[in-house]
Amino acid sequence: MGAQRCLQLLCSYSTPQVLVVRDWRLGAVYRMLQLLVLLYFVGYVFILQKGYQECETSPESSVITKVKGVTESPSKVWDVGDYVAPPEGGSTFSIITRVEISPAQMMDTCPESLTVPGAACSSDQNCPAGDMDVLGHGEKTGRCVPSTAGPGKSCEILAWCPVDGSSVSESLAQMAAQFTILVKNSIRFPRFGFSRSNILTAERSYLKSCTFNATSGLYCPIFKLGFIVEQAGEDFAELAEKGGIIGIIISWDCNLDLPGTECRPRYSFRRLDAKAASAAPGYNYRFVKDYSWKGTPRRVLIKAYGIRIDVMVQGQAGKFSLVPTAINVATALTSLGLGSFLCDWILLSCMNKQRVYSSRKFEEVSRVPGLGAAARAEPQLEGAAGPGCGDGEPALR
Repeated sequence: MGAQRCLQLLCSYSTPQVLVVRDWRLGAVYRMLQLLVLLYFVGYVFILQKGYQECETSPESSVITKVKGVTESPSKVWDVGDYVAPPEGGSTFSIITRVEISPAQMMDTCPESLTVPGAACSSDQNCPAGDMDVLGHGEKTGRCVPSTAGPGKSCEILAWCPVDGSSVSESLAQMAAQFTILVKNSIRFPRFGFSRSNILTAERSYLKSCTFNATSGLYCPIFKLGFIVEQAGEDFAELAEKGGIIGIIISWDCNLDLPGTECRPRYSFRRLDAKAASAAPGYNYRFVKDYSWKGTPRRVLIKAYGIRIDVMVQGQAGKFSLVPTAINVATALTSLGLGSFLCDWILLSCMNKQRVYSSRKFEEVSRVPGLGAAARAEPQLEGAAGPGCGDGEPALR
């Protein structure tokens, strides 16, 4: 019996049967669902999301930067070669706004700093010769000597000495807000073979006298450092003192169904590091200046605080294509059937005469000898092909 039943199910066919129900509530729900589906696909999918376009969201991009400006500290005048690192002009660079300069150092033996764990000692046995601490400054010589930074003793090391010493803080922020940054960006969408730059190629001389303006100077990507910090919502004096990371985001949203000149860059600025971080706040790094004095190698250790700039490029391009258009149109037409599905569920589950509706909607025919017999087996329906206003009874003869 089970095999026979499975064979019957396999060899059966279900065809929709039209049932006209004159009920204004069910009709209102059906038309409202159709309206919502149409509004979603026409308004959101096709107009806002441009569902008729083929899209590419990963443009190829190159960024070249150039900083200009001069400032001074109590000890010297600083130009671009002094305060910009690295000097290659890439998409990530830092501008030094404050330095802490340690005394001149030379390779020698001296007491280790007491701030290093395990540096304090009471005898030579506490300082094994040849040991090096990851957080220390050099190699232990095996001697325990008086510390130069306070009472007590510390292990002697071979290092750039002295390791302890008062550093001198110097600010470079006097003119730093007026530094100008040129950000040259070129993008390409390989799928469409479309390229664009944020600098006009027709005129070259205009870059010598312009600065960025979102309305009148969109194709002059020369930004003042103070303007960037202000647009990111930060206080320049505070940021220059402690350092921080600012992001310049260049967004390209290109509708390639329009002329290429309508593809324009949009700039936004935001701080990327955690401003309120209690551990390692701000942005700083160390570097040295090497020199020779009377044939002896020496160096100056500098701890630099600065503003790091990260230039990030994102974008998308779209162009009309038959494939996404056909897919979204088919999806829209299919979604219109959801209204019929929901109304059938309400009809067969929630209305008063659901058994009557069920018996009229579903009918089993054991054998169909011909099209004429099938037509005679089908119940005849009355009235229009859609819901109307009535008493809620099924309109059947």
